[in-house]
Amino acid sequence: MVAAPFAPLAADGTLDLARVERQAEHLMRCGVRMVFVNGTTGECTSLTLDERRAIARRWCEVTRGSDLHVAVHVGTNCLADSRLLAAEAEACGAASISAFAPSYFRPQHLDALIDWCASIAAAAPELPFYFYDIPSFTHVALSMPQFLERAPARIPNLVGLKFTNPDLMAYQLCLRASAGRFDVAYGCDEWLLAALALGARGAVGSTYNFAAPVYRRMWTAFTQGNWEVAQNEQFRAVQLIQLLAGYGFLPAAKATMELVGVEVGPVRPPQNPLTAEQRLRLREDLEKLGFFDWIR
Repeated sequence: MVAAPFAPLAADGTLDLARVERQAEHLMRCGVRMVFVNGTTGECTSLTLDERRAIARRWCEVTRGSDLHVAVHVGTNCLADSRLLAAEAEACGAASISAFAPSYFRPQHLDALIDWCASIAAAAPELPFYFYDIPSFTHVALSMPQFLERAPARIPNLVGLKFTNPDLMAYQLCLRASAGRFDVAYGCDEWLLAALALGARGAVGSTYNFAAPVYRRMWTAFTQGNWEVAQNEQFRAVQLIQLLAGYGFLPAAKATMELVGVEVGPVRPPQNPLTAEQRLRLREDLEKLGFFDWIR
């Protein structure tokens, strides 16, 4: 279970690296053993290149010698920037790297995407590379089963995907590609139980930051064959996600993080942080939902 941490920002929206240590402590206490840094939850497209470099370095520093491992997302719209981020992730001791597709000038066919990923992965040849499939944001919707079939010849350090995609048919094909050799981490929190039923062995999630106990109970119940408990815990996650989405998911998620005792700051423009009134209402809604009891 891999948590995708939030960008650590001060109240004025500037970078606040001092908050990373508290984030790491909280996640380790919740049983999380890997983080996916500078991804969508980490507002990567709203950060400068130097800020992303600083965040990755800080996570590697804070977790060095601990049981918490760091995967660094290095995807950008500029290939040279992605290669720089990849090389620095390897140098600072990250466990792996990942990159999503460029989303302004988008690859129009699979070979173009593979070439793009191959160049990034080659900048950190000793690290496992995961392609980050998230078509809802990048609007690049190429075949991931075909990617796994064709990309290894060009990307020797390709080990799998971060599959943030509701296409569970394609997910099954990816899980079984090359006799199951790839690690295909599922990235949609609201469908995690379905992915587990289909063979998922790992997952990356935003709400794991503050609702890890819900997912751990779900996962345990699933492995024990207790479908009723697993389904109930998955529905709790669905209710939570639906509630947060009603406020604007990321602003509400960062506010929820503060409510569980870990300040991560506001969101960056063009997103808007919650108003004081919305924050009060969010707390009330979370209490009515039972969220604070769920995570005890």
